[in-house]
Amino acid sequence: MRRLIIMAAGCALLAGSARAEVTDRSAAGFEVTERATVAAAPGKVWDALMRPEHWWSSDHTWSHDAKNLYFDPSGCFCERLKRGAVRHMMIVYADGATQLRMAGALGPLQLTGATGSMVVTLKPAGAGTDVVMTYDVGGYAKGGLSETFAAPVDRVLGEQLARLKKSVETGKPD
Repeated sequence: MRRLIIMAAGCALLAGSARAEVTDRSAAGFEVTERATVAAAPGKVWDALMRPEHWWSSDHTWSHDAKNLYFDPSGCFCERLKRGAVRHMMIVYADGATQLRMAGALGPLQLTGATGSMVVTLKPAGAGTDVVMTYDVGGYAKGGLSETFAAPVDRVLGEQLARLKKSVETGKPD
């Protein structure tokens, strides 16, 4: 029983560390918004954000190894494969401190007629940083874009933001 209480308390703490939700749905697509407050200055959070190989989950890569993720000078959020590469998204705006904007389809969305726009905003919050990640996805997917993809995309991006937070705060994403 004691172990169950400790596990429940740990889950409650983890749930409080990041908030995620599907914020809009329509026949044309969906929007997910992830939020977290990171106990670090915005500059430190930005530096970590720009190094996805240190915090993104290997479970959500095509190569099964997050060390293959990178941002290149052309603005590509890319992944090295044994024979080839994946272009996940393209950076369309990065001010080096408060906002990163990217365009493209993540994961299995690449197999559909969908694309998306992701905006990650960092804002000082006392001694920490509020991070908001919004991903708007639109286009066509057999069976319905929102019905099929909104909840899984929300879950995966919520996990990634929680990993970024933990990586910045502890040096380890999991």
